[in-house]
Amino acid sequence: MTATTVRGIDHVGVTVPDLETATLFLSRAFGAEVLYDALRRQDGPNGGPDVERLLGVPAGTQQLAIRMLALPGTGPGIELFEYQGPRREPPALPCDFGWQHVALYADDLDAAVRDCVAAGAALLDGPRPLPGPEAGEHNRFAYLRTPWGSTLELLTYPDPQPWEATAARRRARPAPAAAAGTWPTDPDRLEPVSCAGRAPVPAAAGTWPTDPDRPGAAPSS
Repeated sequence: MTATTVRGIDHVGVTVPDLETATLFLSRAFGAEVLYDALRRQDGPNGGPDVERLLGVPAGTQQLAIRMLALPGTGPGIELFEYQGPRREPPALPCDFGWQHVALYADDLDAAVRDCVAAGAALLDGPRPLPGPEAGEHNRFAYLRTPWGSTLELLTYPDPQPWEATAARRRARPAPAAAAGTWPTDPDRLEPVSCAGRAPVPAAAGTWPTDPDRPGAAPSS
């Protein structure tokens, strides 16, 4: 066996059309919190030959803003990027090559789906039972599209799965939130963290969570 120092997924990078509205969606849908801005809008843009070589992007591509967020409980962070430049392709579909979806574990799948849809996501179908080696009485999943078009999976598998009966290793599962009632579907929870000092703007189901008060430059975190 080859030795490795890799311990797990640290974060998932997502390019979005607008950093502030994507932050508001993740805050409302999942209770995500802003950790820090790696690139503030007023300090950018970040571009040039060094950036183009580092990222393998076309000449003229510029990073406008970068922000790291944390989800409730433990697990990888979500790093948001906003770019401008000559190439702006639509998000990959599950049939396309490349990293094609992010899956988030939920204790209450139905409530998590409702939160996502209320925040602006579109439910593709389901929830459905997990099939085959992942099956179990309460094991289910659902696929959604974020407001900017990326594919998102929500799943839950509290019951034993058939594959575990013969496997020597168990699949990693996010630990519960530190305190009871912190999952965003809790009706008594505190309001999600405000974005750039402003409370999240309520959104109608199926609509992009536009922030009408969004300034031209994002304040420092």
